[in-house]
Order: sequence, then structure tokens, then C-alpha cells
Amino acid sequence: MTPLRTNATSVAKERLRLWLNMLKAVRHVENDVRERLRAQYQMTLPQFDVMATLHNHPEGLRMSDLSQQLVVSNGNVTGIVERLVADGLAERENLESDRRASLVRVSEKGNALMDEMVVVHREWIDEIFQDISEPDAARAISIMLDIRQRRCA
Repeated sequence: MTPLRTNATSVAKERLRLWLNMLKAVRHVENDVRERLRAQYQMTLPQFDVMATLHNHPEGLRMSDLSQQLVVSNGNVTGIVERLVADGLAERENLESDRRASLVRVSEKGNALMDEMVVVHREWIDEIFQDISEPDAARAISIMLDIRQRRCA
């Protein structure tokens, strides 16, 4: 094998290792956050994601816009929203302009909970990443942005 071919194979293997380690790291953090959400708030990560998205849009979102922002199907969001409405954390209303569409927003109770959870979530993430220096975090963010931009190009 030529040195050029060996180097290319080595780079490809290292990139594969990068991909696998990225997946493992994301799963590790997700599992930690899932467990903390369940233990402290009796909430799933998908429920938190929906609540966080709605919390950032106090005017509310159409179900289709919510699912688009979360990059999941309308069916996936519907079940989560139904549970949040049943728990009094979100409100849903039919739009007068389109009876088939509904607007979802965080309820007053949900807003109070999310105000707390946003702070606690930030603390959890800070704790999970406490051994990562600021320059290393900035470098990792830069790499992740490079990966995402190449995909979109």
C-alpha cells in the first residue's frame, strides 16, 4: 500500500472514531438529562423539548410549526402536547382561520415551571461539562458548526 493510501485510510478511520465518539457522548449526556428530568420533574426529554420550544414562543405555535421546529412528525408532537395539556402545562386552541389547525402555548403553570427548569437545566449541563475548558468548548462548537454547514452546502 502506498503511503498516500495508508494516510487516507488512517484519516478515514479516525473520522469514523470521531463519529462514534460523538454519538456516545451525545447519548451519555441525553441519558443523564433524561434521568434528571424524570427524577426531579417527572417529565420526559421530549416533553421538555416541547415545553422549551413553546416557552421560547409565548404567543404560541401552530402544531405544524412546533413539529417543524422540533424536526419530528405531527403525530409525535400531538401525543406529547395532549399529555402536557392534560397536566395543565400547555393550552391548545383551534384557530378561527383554520378549524383543522390548533395553536399551542405554555400555560401559566407551565411558564412558572419552565422558568425554574431553564435555570436548573443550565446548571445540569454546566455540571455535566464541568471538566471541559472554555477554549475546548469553543473548539468543539466550531467543529460541530463546520460539520453542520458542510451538510447544508
